[in-house]
Amino acid sequence: MHSFTSRRTVRAAAVALAVTFPCVTLTTSAHAVPRPAQTARVHGHLVDIPVRGGTATVDTATLRVTARTGSGTVVELSAPAAGAPGAPGPVTTTRDGARWSYPAGGLTVTARADHGRLLVTVKATGAADRTLAWPVTGTDRASSAVQLPRGEGLSLPVADPFWNSADAQLTGADLPMESALSMPLWGYTLGARTGASYLVPTDIGTSLRLTSDGGRLRTTATHRFSRAEGTTEYTVALGLTDGSPVAPAVDYRAWLKENGQLGSLRRKADANPATKKLLGAFHAYLWGDARTADGVRKLRALGVDRMWLGYDADDKPMDAAAVTAAKKAGYLVGPYDSFANGQDPKTSDAPTSVWPDKVHPDFCVGRADGSPEPGFHDRGCYLSSEAFEKAEPAHHYLADRTRKMTANGADSYFLDVDAAGELFRDHSAAHPMDKARDRANRLARMKRLTDQGLVLGSESAGAWSNQVLAFDHGSGTPVADGLWKAQKDKEKWGGYAPAKAPGIFFKPAELPEAVAKAMYDPAYRVPLYETALHDSVVNTERWELSYDKLPRRKTTRALLAMLYNTPLNFVLDGDSLDRRGGELAALQKYFKPLHEAAGTEPMTDFRTLTPDRAVQRTVFGDGVLTVTANFGTTAHDGLPAGCVDARLRGDGKPRRLCPDTVNTDG
Repeated sequence: MHSFTSRRTVRAAAVALAVTFPCVTLTTSAHAVPRPAQTARVHGHLVDIPVRGGTATVDTATLRVTARTGSGTVVELSAPAAGAPGAPGPVTTTRDGARWSYPAGGLTVTARADHGRLLVTVKATGAADRTLAWPVTGTDRASSAVQLPRGEGLSLPVADPFWNSADAQLTGADLPMESALSMPLWGYTLGARTGASYLVPTDIGTSLRLTSDGGRLRTTATHRFSRAEGTTEYTVALGLTDGSPVAPAVDYRAWLKENGQLGSLRRKADANPATKKLLGAFHAYLWGDARTADGVRKLRALGVDRMWLGYDADDKPMDAAAVTAAKKAGYLVGPYDSFANGQDPKTSDAPTSVWPDKVHPDFCVGRADGSPEPGFHDRGCYLSSEAFEKAEPAHHYLADRTRKMTANGADSYFLDVDAAGELFRDHSAAHPMDKARDRANRLARMKRLTDQGLVLGSESAGAWSNQVLAFDHGSGTPVADGLWKAQKDKEKWGGYAPAKAPGIFFKPAELPEAVAKAMYDPAYRVPLYETALHDSVVNTERWELSYDKLPRRKTTRALLAMLYNTPLNFVLDGDSLDRRGGELAALQKYFKPLHEAAGTEPMTDFRTLTPDRAVQRTVFGDGVLTVTANFGTTAHDGLPAGCVDARLRGDGKPRRLCPDTVNTDG
């Protein structure tokens, strides 16, 4: 793995780009450092802890946290906890921190320096459940932008009228950190070249709420302590950053490395060489004639030499001849499957929901009232991962399913839901589990699939799954709630007919303007997921949002994909292959060498080159690939509007793509 950009290089670039948004200094929190030798300093009810870039001070009376930077600036990392934790007991110093308690609230707290961060752990000692609303962030008047890992990532000006309005559908809702966010973090830019990152390793039981306070975005994390839920411990790592919009993700990547939790596509490819076929590949789900051997050969004849091909689990999957043709073409190919849903076999509406014996209803997740947890769209029930794990050694339900699904020779597998993070507590006496156990079970069964040599993907993968997955469909999309409402309008969005090309996937549609702004306005988009995980997981948009689904967003989505070095996602049938196959082929031809060179490299730099954020640049590895995208309406430094320039190391001139000119009429 190549080293990060040097401080000297970044400083020089920062001077040259002084009028732009602060660039990312990727040395921020990027390297493991020894813990400071000095201990905490206690004065009254205040505890000083040395952190990278300054000193953090915790007020034990309120849990307010401030920090004095090396330049002498004081910033507020957290306002007092919302709801006083109670009077603190005496403070005891430790080798690298301090400890105290809140006897009335049944909480004990440790605060210490850890790899340059302030690490605060709160433990519940009482028997009763309780909550703690802390940290309370964005309260410093210097706060100018908040970073949020919704899908790929957003950086939102705190005073932006749109994001403070109801149209954005962002404020006022509790976002469970294990399922509503792609990574357990958030951050703030605090004035010039200063920022804060917040990492929450104990994401289960923790939610994040954004509020508009006086027209400014604030965030509050709330943790629910529960013995039954296994959430009696709450840890937050607070760090000072350089204020870059991707600095929290840089910090999180460093945390993953420090804790041995950062996966590597290179290592995955070493273990399973078929993984290399992901490099340079676009992704597509096939329907109708596109699922046949002739359809695959037609795609290859267009010049498309790398693809991931998937197919729905219906009554006409790809047969052995089609799979053989796909593998001969250099493609990965695999079925969609789900281990999450069970229905009565007599009335089931999906083959993946049919299981042998009495898996349904015996394996249904049990709710507290004894009723089964309804499945997606209230179809059947969600199946307990604990029930499967207990039964698997004797009954092989999952192994038998996988064997059946790959009998055609498929070398890849898409397992819906498992990595998406909607975790369950199962109250069933036959197979009880908490959410942490559910996550562990899912990781175990996903690893078994990879150990079988399958190139594994899942839906909207949370970062916690990055070591077992090779790709995901969905974490590239910062989904706004309005998307779900738009998809329910079958007249505009399309339904599940015709069977060979369902309108819900193939019918061109448009998002409401507010939803499109929330999801695709490049002024707000930042590559948090790629900064943390680009060289671990190949990340794409949601599969029902194919490249052709949203015609008005195609140029922006193509530029984002090239800028982030991530594949585009398609749905294909025979007709779309004929009409738009040339466009796919041209885009893939441009993408392939870029992704082959940089797909296993970390994203090492992200910056904006204009005040309106219309021109953006990324770097991968130690200069292996540099990409500049112009989302604006006027040329910038020779780069036309709506175009992207990519330069591989050694290129004499950049490689240009202007998506609007690529065979858009089919």
